[in-house]
Amino acid sequence: MEVKNKATKIDLFSLATPHMRTFHMTWFAFFVCFFGWFGIAPLMALVREDLMLTKEQIGNTIIASVAITVLVRIIIGPLCDRFGARLTYTWLLLLGSLPIMGIGLADSYESFLFFRLAIGAIGASFVITQYHTSIMFAPNVVGTANATTAGWGNLGGGVTQMIMPLILACVMFFGINEAFGWRLAMLVPGAVLFLTGIGYYYFTQDAPDGNYKDLRAKGEMPPAKGSSWESFLLAAKDYRVWALFAVYAACFGVELTINNVAALYYHDYFKLNVVPFINKKALGGVAGIVGAGGNAGAVSAGFLFRSESLSTPEALMWVGACVCVASACTFLIKFSPAVVEEEHKALQRALAEREALAETKPKLVAA
Repeated sequence: MEVKNKATKIDLFSLATPHMRTFHMTWFAFFVCFFGWFGIAPLMALVREDLMLTKEQIGNTIIASVAITVLVRIIIGPLCDRFGARLTYTWLLLLGSLPIMGIGLADSYESFLFFRLAIGAIGASFVITQYHTSIMFAPNVVGTANATTAGWGNLGGGVTQMIMPLILACVMFFGINEAFGWRLAMLVPGAVLFLTGIGYYYFTQDAPDGNYKDLRAKGEMPPAKGSSWESFLLAAKDYRVWALFAVYAACFGVELTINNVAALYYHDYFKLNVVPFINKKALGGVAGIVGAGGNAGAVSAGFLFRSESLSTPEALMWVGACVCVASACTFLIKFSPAVVEEEHKALQRALAEREALAETKPKLVAA
C-alpha cells in the first residue's frame, strides 16, 4: 500500500499536522497501556495476601498477563490494515480499560487470573504504535519516529512501579484499608486508558490524507482484503524472522518479566513494602534520572549500529558485553544502616495499623 504525503521531518513541539498529532498520541497511548498492563504488579504483595495466592498461582497470573499478548499481537496487525490504526487503537484502549478497572472485583484466584489474562491484550498496543507512525512518516525519519514512540511508551513500565504505590498511598490517606485500597487504586489506570481512547479517536487519523474508510470511498486506497494474512504466512516462512523473534524474546521478554516480579522480589527478600526509594527527598529526580537511563541506553546502542567500522553482529556483541558490565552496577545499590532502620520502623508502623484496623472490623460488624 502506497501512502502519500508522509512527513519528512519530526517537528517535536508541534501539533499542527496530523503526523505530529499521531506521533504524540501514539507514544502517550503506548505509555498508558504499559501503565494499565503492569499497574497491578507493584501491588502484588497486597493482592497475594488478600486473595491468599500461592507462588504457583502468582506465576500463572504472570504468564497469563503476557501470553495472551502473543496471540493478540498477531491478530492486531491485520485489523490495522482493514480498519486503520485510529479505530483499532481506540477500541483497544476502551475495551482494555474494562478489565483493568474490573480486576478490583476479583475475589478468588480464578477471577484474578481471568482479569490478568484479559488485561494482557493491551500489550498489542506496541504493534499499533509502530504501524501508525510507519504510515505517517517518510523513510528518512520513520526509524526515528518508530524508535522514539516505542521508547517513550516503554517508559510507562518503569513509571508504573513508582506511580501505583503513590496512588495506593493517596487512597489509604482517606482511611481505606489495603485490601480495598489496591482495588480502588486500579480504577486510576483504567480511567486513564479510557480517556486516552477517546482522545485517540478525536485527535488522530489513519493516514496523512485522511481515514481509511474515506480514502477507500474516494478510490484513493485499495479495498481491504485478506492479503494481510498472506503477508503473515510469508513472513512466518522466513527463518530470519524467527531469529529476531528469539532475540526480542530475550530482551523485551526479560523486561516484561522484571516489570511483573520486581515488587514481590523487593518485598520478600528486602522486606520492603510495594518498591524501595533511593532517596525520598529527591523522589522525582531519582525517577527522572533512572527513567532517562533507559532511553540513554537506547541512544548509545544506536551509535554502535550507525558506525561504519562495526558490522551488525559486532555491534550486537558490544551491546551484549555492555549489558554484562552494566549488570554489575546492581552491587553498588546499598542502603545505610540508618535508612534500613528507618524503613523497618515504617514497615512495623504500617503492619501495626493494619492489625489494628483488622481488629476493629469485627466490632463494627457486630455493632
